[in-house]
This record gives sequence, structure tokens and C-alpha cells, in this order.
Amino acid sequence: MRIDRIRNFCIIAHIDHGKSTLADRLLLMTGAITARDFRDQVLDDMDLERERGITIKASAVNIQCMLHGTEYSLNLIDTPGHVDFSYEVSRSLAACEGALLLVDASQGVEAQTMANAYQAINHNLTIIPVINKIDLPSAHVDEVIGEMEHLLGVKPEEVLLISAKTGQGVEAVLDAVVDRVPAPSGREDRPARALIFDSVFDEYRGVIAYVRMVDGHLKTGDAVRMLRARQDYEVIELGVLHPGMSPVKELSAGEVGYVVANIKNLSELRIGDTVTLAATAGDVQALAGYKEPQAMVFSGFFPADRYDVNDLRHALEKLALNDSSFSFEPEASDALGFGFRCGFLGLLHMEIVQERLEREGSVEIVQTAPSVTYEIKTRTGDVKRLRNPSSMPPAGEIEEFREPIVRVSFVVPADCIGSLMKLCEGRRGKYVRTEYLSPTRVVLVYDLPFAEIVFDFYDRLKSITRGYGTMDYELLGYEPADLVKLDVLVAGQPVDAFSSIVHREKAYYKGRALVKKLRKEISRHLFEVAIQAAIGSNVIARETIAPLRKNVTAKCYGGDVTRKRKLLEKQKEGKKRMKQVGRVSIPQKAFLAVLGAGDEEEK
Repeated sequence: MRIDRIRNFCIIAHIDHGKSTLADRLLLMTGAITARDFRDQVLDDMDLERERGITIKASAVNIQCMLHGTEYSLNLIDTPGHVDFSYEVSRSLAACEGALLLVDASQGVEAQTMANAYQAINHNLTIIPVINKIDLPSAHVDEVIGEMEHLLGVKPEEVLLISAKTGQGVEAVLDAVVDRVPAPSGREDRPARALIFDSVFDEYRGVIAYVRMVDGHLKTGDAVRMLRARQDYEVIELGVLHPGMSPVKELSAGEVGYVVANIKNLSELRIGDTVTLAATAGDVQALAGYKEPQAMVFSGFFPADRYDVNDLRHALEKLALNDSSFSFEPEASDALGFGFRCGFLGLLHMEIVQERLEREGSVEIVQTAPSVTYEIKTRTGDVKRLRNPSSMPPAGEIEEFREPIVRVSFVVPADCIGSLMKLCEGRRGKYVRTEYLSPTRVVLVYDLPFAEIVFDFYDRLKSITRGYGTMDYELLGYEPADLVKLDVLVAGQPVDAFSSIVHREKAYYKGRALVKKLRKEISRHLFEVAIQAAIGSNVIARETIAPLRKNVTAKCYGGDVTRKRKLLEKQKEGKKRMKQVGRVSIPQKAFLAVLGAGDEEEK
């Protein structure tokens, strides 16, 4: 296909605004799939994506269509809409020249809509604004156009009105892609260069790299080199996606396809790397790819049955082959045994990974409380990243404690501003600005510590805004803060799985809520069990679980009172010895209950 007849574009939008439905409609209209093979969310391969109705992993497909008497090759990439999977969006933008910015006619511009639009603008992409779901009775098209014009600088006459579900106006989208999106700027006479924007693992063929050809040609049998990884491979198969894999002999500049090169391990391939011919690698400059995603949330995954640790390891390894943003490393806990410390992009990502592990790996998992990454500056001048509270150095060695700060953009109803500001102030937020989209909708921007929004903040937002509020965040950096390590001691022994990093002002409230919750979850023993929350050697909260008491005097039905007193004293001595050597059994539900503890002062 001539390069001037190729168009590379993606669909970006907030979650549940109709990206996958529009992609399905485009595939049907152009004949890429037949009505017989059609199903909802064609490009979403995982059962989890279908059940939840969300896109988790970006999908690419090649569409051949005839417009204005000319055949064009359109490469479409359907992207996720949730903030946790924004790295998938960045991959798509790096491989495209244009983007369809989709907005729901009934919901209007949302937080992730703005974030994706700004990303596309920063990548110098041509944006085609599209308003979807115009067939709904609740659609308010004129108001949404006004929001897009005010917030995103969109010209009203350029906005396309469609209904992806019924097909109304979708033909105009194809015309706009051909007319407005520029052809790729690469040249076929230059040395081969291709950007790796995604990858998957196949059990039989190894790692399959999805590439966007920028310059030159790649052919089957070529010896290629990954410039950043500095590894050489032989191309076994090339192909395009229709949406199934269709082998071809050659990929040329501007095209999007896949490369199979006998790569055995996903760690050998880096997303954003440049593929070129090994013979000309010395003369080729690497492409400016995007940065690899950094894990923001960490949690410990342990098998419910300690003998299943190898099964959990195999399940994690298999999952990591298909999700390059997920990382894990071995970890040992005194309370939970052997497990793994896992890194995620956010809480939804963590939830998806856990569900996939239990489904695909058939392993029941006990999960520790999620924590974010902190920075510690030691008195020797070194700066360390702290992912696990249990690995925190002694307080005497710490000169400065730093926490991650994120800028959060909220899109909420105007009558909810007061409640939301109160919530943000209670989470140590700093007000940045307010901007009115319309008389009834507002954009509110706050700088917040990431640890304050990582757990239950989104649920609180939905509660305050009656389900209409949305949020998006970006990492600003690390700032010094007065942070401490909160330990939990059960029967005098610290339980590392319950440890957390908290702000000193909230340590008492967090500790009090934690010990109250654990007191309800840990069953009574034959001896007294003390549950304490402590900062260093200072105990800040305590709850006591009363012992079970056997009625040892039941067999005494007469005689002198000294008989009963003797039995009671003997029982008292036995309990005292048991308290010294006895072990407290902590049930699995206690570790899950910790996730819901804390912040009770806000309720």
C-alpha cells in the first residue's frame, strides 16, 4: 500500500463513552468482520473485559476500505478509558497521526476526556472531535459542544455527531479520518526503523511484538536488532491484524503490524524500543518512544494455602508475560509465609490482576494492604525508594521522608463543590483552581498526596457526587512530609503485613481504627490477646481480646470453698504460661479487613 493512502488513528475517551462500540461499527461497515462473526466488543479478547464492559488492553486492527474511488489502509487502535490504563493510551498515541476524541452526548466532557485530549495535543496528533450516543433521550448535544469548545478549544463546525450503536453518522467518521488525518511522514528509502508499541506472549511462538513502521522495510528472514536492548534476532514471521493475524512477506513505512522473531522472554523486549536491521544498526538513531510505565501501588500477594506458593509463582510469571506494566518480586512474611510483592499502576489494575490470577491460575490469594512508593533521604545523602513499609530503615538514619504528590482534576456537578473541597482538605489537599464548564458542571483541580487517594477516595467521590463525579490524576513528583511507620503488634509480636506508612497527624486515628477492626476479626483464645498500634516504641492505641474461660469448677458440687479456689488458681497459672508460649491464629479475613480500616474521623 502506498504511504499516502495509509492512515493511523486511535480512539480515546473516558470510560464507558462507546469506544469499543464505535470500533465494532467501523469493522462491520468496512467488511473487516462479517455479520456472522460479529459480537459485541470484538477487539476485547479477555472474558474480564466483556463482563465488566471495559477495555483493559489496547487492540490494533487493519481496515481496508474504498472511499472516493480510492482504496485506503486504516490502522485503528482501540484504547482503554480508565486512568489506571493511561499507559496503553500513550502507546497508541506514539504510533498514530490522528485521534478520534469521543464524548458521550448524555454525560459530556469527563476527567479522562481532558487527560487524553491533552496527551494527544502534546503528541501533535490531529484530533477529530466526535459526540456519541446522540440517539439517547438524555442527550444534550449543544451543551456538550459548548463544553468541548470551552475546555478543549474544539471548533463547533468540526464536531461529528454519531450513534455508534445504530450506525447513524459513522460513515462521516471514516471520511473525516481520510480527509483530516495526515498520511505517515516516514520514507521507504531510509534504513528500516519500527517502534514497538505493544507485545503479547504466545506459548508456541514466544513474544509477538506489535510495531509501527516509521521508515524503510522489514522482510521475513531479516536479521534485526533492538537498539535499546542491544539484542539481535531473526524475523520468523511478519503480518497485519484483520483483526486476526494475517502473515505478509513485508512491512513498509507507515504500516502497523506484528513481528515474530523467536523472542523467548518478555523481559528481552522493551516497549518503546526501536527495531532496525542489524546490518545498518550503527547508522540508525533510536526513535523517541514514551517512557515505560512506573508502578505506583504495591501490595503483597500470598497464597491462602502456604503449599500453593509455587502455583502462585507460575501464575504470576504467566500473567507478567502478557502485561509488561505488572511487576513482582519474592517476599517473606512472618504472618503469611512466602509470597510476592507486586507493583501496579493503580487500584483497578491491582483488582484486575488479582481476579485474573484466581481465574487463570486457580490460586486463592491473601492480599496485604496496598501502599505507594516513598522516597527516603538518608543521613549519608543517599535517596532510596521504599515500596514496602517493613523494609524501612531505622528512624535515626532518615534525614527526610518524601511522599508522591499527584495533581487531580475533578469534573463534578456544581452543587457538589463544597462537599468535594471538604473531602480534599481532609486528605491534605492543596487547592489549585476552579473552572466552570457550564452553569451546572465544574472542573476542580487539587494537589493531593497519592497515598490519600489510592484506596477509598474514588468511592467517596462517587458517593458525594451521586455517581456523576469523575477524576483523573498525574504524578507531579515527591515532596517532603512528616511521615511515620505505623506498626501493629498482636500479643506483643509485630505483624509486618499490617505495617503502613502514614502521616503523623493521622497516625492515631488510623491506629485506633485498625486495632478496633482487628479485635472484631481475630477470634478469642484461651489466653488474653493484646492488639496494639505503635510508632516506634510508643503505643498509641490498644484493644484487648478477652480470653475464653473454661468452667473448671463445674465438677465441684459440694465441699469446702478451698477446692474451687485451688482449681481457679491452677487455671490462672496455666493461662499465664500459655500467654508466654501460645501463638495467636490470625484469620485471612483479618488481613482483608485492614483494607477497610482507617479514616473513620471523616465519617
